[in-house]
Amino acid sequence: MEKQNKKKKKKSFAKWIGGGLGWALGGPIGGIIGFVLGSVYDGMQTGEFEYKGVQDVFPGQPTFTRRGDFTTSLLVLAAAIMKADEKVMKSELDYVKDFLKRNFGEENAAEMLLVLRDILKQDIPVQAVCQQIRENMDYSIRLELLHFLFGLTMIDKQASHVELDIIQSISRWLGISMADYISIKSLFIRDTKAAYKILEVDENASDEEIKKAYRQLVINHHPDKVSHLGEDIQRTANEKLKQINAAYDEIKKQRGFN
Repeated sequence: MEKQNKKKKKKSFAKWIGGGLGWALGGPIGGIIGFVLGSVYDGMQTGEFEYKGVQDVFPGQPTFTRRGDFTTSLLVLAAAIMKADEKVMKSELDYVKDFLKRNFGEENAAEMLLVLRDILKQDIPVQAVCQQIRENMDYSIRLELLHFLFGLTMIDKQASHVELDIIQSISRWLGISMADYISIKSLFIRDTKAAYKILEVDENASDEEIKKAYRQLVINHHPDKVSHLGEDIQRTANEKLKQINAAYDEIKKQRGFN
């Protein structure tokens, strides 16, 4: 019976991983989820499991972030955020569950939440995990990952200093610029200068500098750049773009330019 349960768990993992694991199958992330993968290599040899992205793991091959890579990275970093203050809140689990349900359906989300619970029991080498993500994941996708993590951090409308410290460290280790970090943070923690922070410009910037910054942000956060990761990630990018447009409109109204 135990053997059947393990086999079922592996098949479930193979099912929800979708397009397959690519670069996340190796490195520190692969080590963290290794208990779930179990004998995945044997399974691939027998044809029991199909991981279409596995060829991307080997040296010399171009990396490409698949949904499985993104979701696995998201689960590991979400666990790191949730463990930061040494207490896992139900609201945090619900936030992650809702995201997974929108992307993978209720049944698969339940399986993935079990994986998250197992990850929460482990020590996570956060900096090493971030380094692996930084080396393999496009910048635009890393921005969406940070956006998700801020949403998780602020789910109760107030983040602890410990959580804010770890998310700032994660942002730095992911290679995200301070300007982009402040911009995304400002979407969740507003102040009187929020519109300028979202556009990553100083209040004293010229109109032309503001227009240039706005155009660059639209390019960086264009939903087409994350379209292969699923509708919900694309929806998040659209939401970010709306907030960028709203900030730009607010500044234009204040300054009186078009």
